[in-house]
Amino acid sequence: MKILITGATGLVGSAVARRFLSEDHTVYALFRSGSDRSLLADIESQINWIEGDILDISTLETAISGMDFVVHTAAVVSFIPGDRKMMYKVNMEGTANVVNVCLKANIKKLCHVSSIAALGRPDARKVIPGQDLILDESQRWEESPDNSEYAKTKYLSELEVWRGIAEGLNAVIVNPTVILGEGDWSKSSTQLFRYVFQEKPFYTEGIVNYVDVKDVSEIIFQLLFSDISADRFLLNGGSMMYRDLFNTIADSMNKKRPAFKVGSGLAAVIWRIEAVRTWLMGTKPLITKETAQSSARRIRYDNSKIRKALGFNFQPIEKTVARVSESLLRKI
Repeated sequence: MKILITGATGLVGSAVARRFLSEDHTVYALFRSGSDRSLLADIESQINWIEGDILDISTLETAISGMDFVVHTAAVVSFIPGDRKMMYKVNMEGTANVVNVCLKANIKKLCHVSSIAALGRPDARKVIPGQDLILDESQRWEESPDNSEYAKTKYLSELEVWRGIAEGLNAVIVNPTVILGEGDWSKSSTQLFRYVFQEKPFYTEGIVNYVDVKDVSEIIFQLLFSDISADRFLLNGGSMMYRDLFNTIADSMNKKRPAFKVGSGLAAVIWRIEAVRTWLMGTKPLITKETAQSSARRIRYDNSKIRKALGFNFQPIEKTVARVSESLLRKI
């Protein structure tokens, strides 16, 4: 089968490419000029590279023409105000373009890789202080000041996929939580490992929901070849306190565990200081208002729907952390 992957150079896209290649499928990757292909360096020659952009209809049509399946992972992930305009354009308009071209090309199936953020934050009145809130696919978007701009773009991009489904597109949507995998030290969730590796002393009191990138790629693989259509699945390997995750990473990397808890009040001070620092230095902040708020929430996500649909078992966090830590340490 011929599979086109948008965003193949990213954490999820690269794992998906490896999964399809492992079964001898023909993988095509839509990439922008100058893209960093380091995550696929060892298998770069096995991939058919197509230079283009999801914002360029002509190159997108060329890329998708003749494909059996499309996996759409390309997106801008940012919590920085200066990135909002591009994030809306890529995540919303780009997804609409992918949907439209897939409809025109009559592909067998599209898998849209969304985000847990697209579920949005529940009404504050549903949250009981001191208690964990459990959400699943039945959670519907609610306008809330707690929803990040990134979350809004992913929600709106999902609406484009549902619109395509209504017009006859065979598609599925997956909503991963925090994805852990062998990525770049300075990008996405892999920064959590760097934070612990640098022996930062602080941790938040919130809950982190996580999923192994290999589980994400395996589920995408299985969904595309299944009869499942017009549905969405929350992908969450498990939930744990940030302190426990940091401790697990620290032990795996033989580093000192974070020892000081950061409450919501101190977190609010830290993101403001970080905003000033990065404005003066012209760099991107490590902590923003939105990431500080997110790390303090006590929300857990139920993964029973995908487990039942595919009979799927997620990998234990200890195995994931050990594998990712070993991979990152080799790059030092």
